[in-house]
Amino acid sequence: MKTVLFTLPIILMAGASLAEARPNSLAMSCASTRGLVANTGAVIIGTGPDIFDRYVTDAGYCTITQKAEPAWLATADEPQCLIGRRCVERRVKVR
Repeated sequence: MKTVLFTLPIILMAGASLAEARPNSLAMSCASTRGLVANTGAVIIGTGPDIFDRYVTDAGYCTITQKAEPAWLATADEPQCLIGRRCVERRVKVR
């Protein structure tokens, strides 16, 4: 029981710090944000406290029902910076 009481605060603090670890494009240059996506392949980037999305280098990081479309984000030095791609669901054509 003592172990649980000592471990619980550590786990809670770790969870809070992981939530804060998300890169924020508004604090990064266009080049560094683009480089982050290119070097990582797939990364979650935030643009505000509760605003974020997943960005990828190509469709290989998307599911079979998705396609990759160009993605622009606001960065510290550019209002619209092409940083990579974003996975979106494919539209099904109805005949």
